Amino acid sequence: MIETILFYSLGTVLLGSGLLVITRTNPLASAIAMVVAFGALAGVYGLLSAGLLAVLQVLVYAGGIMVLMVFVIMLLDLRAKDLESMKGKWTTALLCLLGCLGVAGTPFWMGALSGLPSAKPALKEGFGGLASLGETIFASHLFPFEMLSMLLLAAVVGALVLSKKKL
Repeated sequence: MIETILFYSLGTVLLGSGLLVITRTNPLASAIAMVVAFGALAGVYGLLSAGLLAVLQVLVYAGGIMVLMVFVIMLLDLRAKDLESMKGKWTTALLCLLGCLGVAGTPFWMGALSGLPSAKPALKEGFGGLASLGETIFASHLFPFEMLSMLLLAAVVGALVLSKKKL
């Protein structure tokens, strides 16, 4: 039962911080919300008994990728007047957040009201371990893994080009 409560709590934090990532006008505040989302996702990996994935999530994404993102944000050198055109309505963001909280909480409350015990999903042997992670990334998902690295490189180069006023 405690795992179910933790899962839905982490899922709610993940959805809420994901909404904050896309609704904040300040890119640095959005990056901080993304760190919270990465931390919540690492918690979900931990609940699935995938300790290696949880540690890699914190080290690689919350550490390395977010340092890269903050570096790119600082290179953009945005001023307050540049951010005025990005202002959003807080009521729309609040309604979206409440909707996500309702959708995320529905299975939990339905299970709690019916009194059904929650079953942990059956995981194959070695899930989240080094061998299974390496096999998955470098055998069956090598192309998407390499394309992700190319996408990150293109994003950094694009941010550098945008930050230059004169080329």
